[in-house]
Amino acid sequence: METFTRAGDVLIGRVFVVHSGFESEQMTFRYHPKPALCKGFHVRYYRDVLGMMFAIDEINKSTDLLPNITLGFSMFDSCMSELRAIWGALSLVSGAKSPIPSYDCHAPSVMVGMVGELVSALSLPIARLLGVLHFPQISHGATLSALSNKMLFPSFLRTVPSNMLQNVAVPQLLGRFGWTWVGMLVVDNDVGEQGGQAIKAGIEKSGGCVAFMEKIHLSYSMKQIHRVVDVIKGSSVQVVVLHSPEVHVIVLLDVLHDREMTGKIFVSSASFGVTPSLFSMKAWKVLNGMLCLIPKTGTMPGFEEFLNDLHPSKSSQYPFIRLFWEKVFQCSWSEDSVSQESSVSLNIAEEGGCRGNEVFGNKLPSLFEINDLSYTYHAYLAVYAYAHALHAISMCSPENYNEPCAKVGSVHPWQILRYLQKTPFRGHASDWMLFNSDGDLPAAYDIINIQIRNKSFNLIKVGTYNPESKDDKITINVTAIAWGEYFDSVPQSVCSNSCRPGYRKSAQLGKPVCCFDCVPCSLGEIINKSGASECFKCPTDQWPNEERTKCVLKVVEFLSFQEPLGVVLVTMVVIFTFFTLWILLIFIKHQDTPIVRATNRELSYILLVSLILCFLCCLVFIGRPSIFTCLLRQTLFSIVFSISISSVLAKTIMVTLAFKATIPNSPLKKWLGPRIPRSVVGLCSVMQTAICSAWLLSAPPFPRLNTESGYNKVIFECHEGQNLFFYVSLGFMGFLALVSFLAAFLARNLPGSFNEAKHITFSMLVFCSVWLSFIPAYLSTRGKYTVAVQIFAILASTAGLLGCIFVPKCYITLLKPERNSKELLRGRKNRSNG
Repeated sequence: METFTRAGDVLIGRVFVVHSGFESEQMTFRYHPKPALCKGFHVRYYRDVLGMMFAIDEINKSTDLLPNITLGFSMFDSCMSELRAIWGALSLVSGAKSPIPSYDCHAPSVMVGMVGELVSALSLPIARLLGVLHFPQISHGATLSALSNKMLFPSFLRTVPSNMLQNVAVPQLLGRFGWTWVGMLVVDNDVGEQGGQAIKAGIEKSGGCVAFMEKIHLSYSMKQIHRVVDVIKGSSVQVVVLHSPEVHVIVLLDVLHDREMTGKIFVSSASFGVTPSLFSMKAWKVLNGMLCLIPKTGTMPGFEEFLNDLHPSKSSQYPFIRLFWEKVFQCSWSEDSVSQESSVSLNIAEEGGCRGNEVFGNKLPSLFEINDLSYTYHAYLAVYAYAHALHAISMCSPENYNEPCAKVGSVHPWQILRYLQKTPFRGHASDWMLFNSDGDLPAAYDIINIQIRNKSFNLIKVGTYNPESKDDKITINVTAIAWGEYFDSVPQSVCSNSCRPGYRKSAQLGKPVCCFDCVPCSLGEIINKSGASECFKCPTDQWPNEERTKCVLKVVEFLSFQEPLGVVLVTMVVIFTFFTLWILLIFIKHQDTPIVRATNRELSYILLVSLILCFLCCLVFIGRPSIFTCLLRQTLFSIVFSISISSVLAKTIMVTLAFKATIPNSPLKKWLGPRIPRSVVGLCSVMQTAICSAWLLSAPPFPRLNTESGYNKVIFECHEGQNLFFYVSLGFMGFLALVSFLAAFLARNLPGSFNEAKHITFSMLVFCSVWLSFIPAYLSTRGKYTVAVQIFAILASTAGLLGCIFVPKCYITLLKPERNSKELLRGRKNRSNG
């Protein structure tokens, strides 16, 4: 059996963080910087190493995958240092203990590829180096999108999603809970800056705001860390987005706890690896309730049994097993055994000796966090990718792969890279997958909730993010989330509470768009959903309800016969009509009496009939407008009123002529007769009729629904067509009234027998006063009240004519018949002359 596990041979090299960070001090440039030192041992990172070894064991035991070939590996720890990462990569590539660039010092076997690094900042320099050598590298944790650029990094592949996906997923996750006012903590390097800006842009694009974006790094001094804590404490945000590898925030989280800043909810990108052993209990209290995005994880059947089988007696098979044993069981080995295990500088506490017979018991699941294999599973997949590529080489078929066949022991790295890019692979219990042209796999995320209960650390899967989903990309079980000890339900993190329907957002001066006031929509506008920025207008025939949340049909308004105002006006019309008709009957009955004959019976009859028509024309203004009533309203009113006023004018002229004709030898006697009054009434009526005819022919009135005049109603009205004709007809009537008033006023001092001039003067004064008041009232009202104003003006002016001219005569005729005689009229005349 051909094997590649002889001492010094490397099949799969791995740059892996076993230790947490390195000691650093504030740089003053007054001394040579100290070399990076590894410090501590972290079970969470060691689990990834074990996952890789578990995959190798499975493959070596398989009869289907790489039969008669044994995989081996070498390991190097970067300790979160770019310098150590490059040093280790060169060492593994060259095969020498000290790195020798561009040289391969391996024995007959060769190293076929590397698994790692976990973080993007360390993967970048390694990928640049290995890209030049066309040496394959598969990362199980580096998410930087730039690594997908095959022009810059031709040999880089990964089993985790690019952060282009998380840059979309994080804003959508925030939006799912309505968190629009958040803070951000990003690692202080190029990877953190690029990813942080992309996440910030996604948050702002979805309508959110970033209150602050602070940088953090494990090399920061306590002064810098306290400044960041002050920013968090001074902000009103309840949610903080964490875009940083976990090692950079260790001290920050402890300081947040010490300063009682545990009431925040953290949401982490996939850059943050959940590492229980890395943080103190104080830090976990700060992170309690945290939501984490981690690359979607499959199953690793048998991995728990593999972990349970770990034992320090197999130290040659499991690197770092003795360090792991000391960490877990808080014991120490003798110095001799430790020196055989690792050359790393150690400080071993004397807390009791390790015997090797300790057992995990029920500590195993919590120790290794079996319910969250996350990056361990992706390291496991990386091994299988190499194995399937090697298997394809060993079973090479040129017509299938269009690649030259090679013996596994003499294969070149660039050949491995070509096969990795073309060979489908799968884990022991996973589906088949294939790297795309960018070296990425189809990606998705699991959403994990950190829950601390009774000092027990739990990672609970509460949802998934699948960008390929046709429906909702985020599936989440909100009831399974524990929000920590400060929140019983989903916390709110907004700068301003969402505006309820009917109110729109109004930006606050000098503040982000997420900070706003809620102001009600303007008249005629509505908002039917919460949090809207703009109101929209209702259709012209609709109007907002009182809450301004929906449009409702406007009330159609017109002066109807059924409403109280219509009833009152109709009643007044009927009363005045019958009263005028009664006066007409009195005049007819007493037509031969001196007082009736003295007032020119023919003109009196014409005037009374026209007054009746004036009262009755008011009825045309009441009720639902129609084509007929709109044509009849103003024209009928104008003509009958012109007849009335012209009759009054004729009466005035006849009174004056009658007085002047009594003078002996007066030439005016020949004008006394019906010709002049008939001519005056006829001419005025014809002129008004001509105006109305031109009006009806050129721009006739028509019914319309006026949606503009009433803000909450539709006014059903008669549009006057061309308003010029309306005002010309009113002006003509005003002219007649003014002439009648002046003529009557000049004749007011005639002898008592002809004192009708006084009555005409007063009636014209009432008439002119009413219509002068009508014009501003008509222009200042809308809808049915405009119609009511005109009806009232008609009734008042007509009643003024009736009362001033005819009521005194009826009083004498009915109640004072003794005064209705020629002798008395002559007597009055004589007294007046005297």
